[in-house]
Formats: sequence, C-alpha cells, structure tokens
Amino acid sequence: MATQAHCAFCFEVLSASFERRKPRNLSQVEELWEQYQASIDPKEVVEDGVDDDEDEDDAEMTDADIEEPPTSARPAAISRLLNRDPSAVSSSSSLQSSRSTTSSRRNDSSGTDTPASSTTSLRSRLSSRADRLEEYPLFVTWNTISRSGYKSLRGCIGTFEAQGLESGLRSYALTSAFEDVRFNPIPASLLSQLSNHVTLLTNFSQPTKDPLDWTLGTHGIRISFSYHTRRFGATYLPDVAKEQGWTKDETLVSLMRKAGWNGSSRDWQKVWREGKGELVRYEGKAIALTYDEWKAWRDWVEESGVKTKS
Repeated sequence: MATQAHCAFCFEVLSASFERRKPRNLSQVEELWEQYQASIDPKEVVEDGVDDDEDEDDAEMTDADIEEPPTSARPAAISRLLNRDPSAVSSSSSLQSSRSTTSSRRNDSSGTDTPASSTTSLRSRLSSRADRLEEYPLFVTWNTISRSGYKSLRGCIGTFEAQGLESGLRSYALTSAFEDVRFNPIPASLLSQLSNHVTLLTNFSQPTKDPLDWTLGTHGIRISFSYHTRRFGATYLPDVAKEQGWTKDETLVSLMRKAGWNGSSRDWQKVWREGKGELVRYEGKAIALTYDEWKAWRDWVEESGVKTKS
C-alpha cells in the first residue's frame, strides 16, 4: 500500500531536480518521515497512509491507448510515454475542482518512543524495508491546488509493469511532471502549488471477456478491444466510477470512448463482443501529500538536524 512517505519521496525527487542536487533516497525519506510523525501530537494526525477523508477528493480518471509496442532505442520510460506502450499510460481527469485536505499541524513534543511505540516503530521499519524490495505497477499524479483549495490535474503517468519501488517512484515522479504530453513541463515556480498522489496497483485478475466482472468502488479496470481493425485500450483507477456516480455500463461506455471509440452507447456491448473485448481488474488506493505538508517535513528535518541510519 502506498504511504505519504512515498509521496514525500516524489516531492524530494522533483525538488532536487529543480535545485540540481542529489535527492535523499527512499530509505532515508521513510526513516525521516517516521521520526517526523513521531514528533507530532497523535491526536492531530491521521495515521500515515490511511487518511480516508482525502479519498473522496482524489479519484483520478485515467485513460490510455494500448497498441503494439514499437521498437525504439529511446530510454524505456520516455519510449513508453511517446509510443503509448501498454506498460506505461498517462492519466486524464474530469475532476478539475476537487478540494484538497488541510495539512496536519505540528507541536513541540520530543518524539521520544515509549516501549510500545518503539516496538510499533520497529515493525513499521521492517515492513517498510520489505516493501522497498517488492515491485509494483504504479501511478504518480501531480495536481495543482488553487488559493481557494481546488485542484487540477497537472500530470499523471503510470505503468502496469512491476517496478522496484524506489526506482519506479523516482522515474515516474519526473516523467509525470515533465513528460505528460498533455501539459507543459512543470516549472520550479509551480512547486509550491502542487500536491502529489501515489497509487500502487495490486491484485490483478486474469483477463476476462465479461466486461461486468468487477466491483464498483473496489476495482480499477483495464480494457482492450478491437474496432475497425485497430486495437484500443484504456484504464480507470479504482475510485473513478464511484466518484462519478456511474453504473458499470456507464463506466464501460465512458472508458471505451476514452480509448478512442465514438459509437452510440447502446452499441457498446455489440462492439465489445465483436471486438473480442477483454477486461483486467485490479486494486489500488491513492495516497496524497500537499506541498505544504512536504515542506513542513523538510523544514523539520533541516531545523532538527536529525540523522538517518540509511
């Protein structure tokens, strides 16, 4: 499952690219994030990675053409982006005016662990280290947040190929910021207006010909189908249909149109059958972090002078 430390790492990577410095590695960010969280009043902090309030605002509508991958000498991430390889897809959102949640406040607590919290902290570190050894398909999303609190999509690219967590987050944090062809590259001047969202994709099903074999609000879906000799494909992340209030049929029609089909909604099942449509369902929870939250953490790191073991 994604955590806010993963989002903080994406901010660290993007910020370092603007500042022309080497970013902290994922292990360091996770360790420092854990120490930072320990210094905050538990009554005022939602446990990292399980903030359900933001979930209602962060469903991203995603789509991607899926075609046969061309041969290319380009670096893998850019080649997948420019050629729309099925392993790398960009996201587009119709949710251009969702409100972001407010940042957590800090207090002056010392952060000293009690025996119980030390045990929990150790388990957390061991779990985190194990997660870093895992590989995940993932999406990284950047949104801008207006002064009134509304957010707009600024870049989102992901991959269905399993990635090492650190290398995948580092790669797609930059790719989604600079290489999403629908937007100009994010400039340094926009950093303070950003929020970051990370989604790790899990529990992929085998392909099925049944377009309704998934659960609203639980599964993301990836479809492919043929129409007029061309193969189309697209994906929606798990929260999209629920956020939009769609039925399964409405979701499928919308997703097929996002993929490039522009026929009548009453014909979608016929097109699906004749086009040998296939669906893969998967799961994934988007976790978010705002610039203000990341900056508060970074200021704390610099002011406290804490060290990491990594």
